Amino acid sequence: MASSPIFLLGPQPGCIYWPSLDTACHVGPKIKPSDFDYLRVIGRGSFGKVLLARHRKQGGYYAVKVLQKQAIVKHKEQRHVMSERSVLLKGLQHPFLVGLHFSFQTPNMLYFVLDYVNGGELFYHLQREGSFPELRSAFYAAEMAMALGYLHSLDIVYRDLKPENILLDSGGHVMLTDFGLCKEGVSIGGMMHTFCGTPEYLAPEVLRGHPYSPAVDWWGLGAVLFEMLYGLPPFYSHSKAEMFENKLHAPLQLRSGVSQSARSLLKGLLERDPTRRLGANSDLVRLSSSTMITRR
Repeated sequence: MASSPIFLLGPQPGCIYWPSLDTACHVGPKIKPSDFDYLRVIGRGSFGKVLLARHRKQGGYYAVKVLQKQAIVKHKEQRHVMSERSVLLKGLQHPFLVGLHFSFQTPNMLYFVLDYVNGGELFYHLQREGSFPELRSAFYAAEMAMALGYLHSLDIVYRDLKPENILLDSGGHVMLTDFGLCKEGVSIGGMMHTFCGTPEYLAPEVLRGHPYSPAVDWWGLGAVLFEMLYGLPPFYSHSKAEMFENKLHAPLQLRSGVSQSARSLLKGLLERDPTRRLGANSDLVRLSSSTMITRR
């Protein structure tokens, strides 16, 4: 279970303290900001930034996510931050998930010390190359599927699969990052109600405002796979209203240039009926039977 997402007043005026955050995934002295040399900014977000840092004693390189406490409280995002931390701790156990090594705080800031993944975002590579060959797309999709299947086995739903949240490491393997929209405690067949995600990758049942299951992650995988193969997400339009209308009602257009097994996988993942969607019932077991995935 995630730690309690409640801030407490700290010992200094205006200070906010999070009692459950000062734990690290190591044995030794308490970690603090001055234990790192901060080299450059490698990312920015709504509540802070991500820095490339080097541990002064151990010498390893990390991505340090620095979040402003006041901004988190102002936007009432405490629960999402603690959910992300909880999932990040589990990420250390899987090769295709970014993991958390240390977490600590100062009076004004939260620090998450994460795996540094130096191959860039999948989004960057797609923008540069337009689309990927089928074998490369299948390789990435298989690793994403394994990461999602692992999260589902822990009763965690990711809910925000998109190229910006998929990193490539130095060996060319994928690593999912940014777990702020994850929902814990949802088993296969369980339901969620919160409207969240990124418009291009939202499953139809979320758009309709219906209760939804972990199968939303398999729709997300289908949307990312479609984009890797064709260069744009399925049903894409510059008009958000038109895109949503297409997603709910337009036929899925699968152009030539990909194999029959790829087309079959896309049809299964981008099935509008979540109860019939590939992976909806037996999760990763059913998905693993796809010819495209197994021949990667």
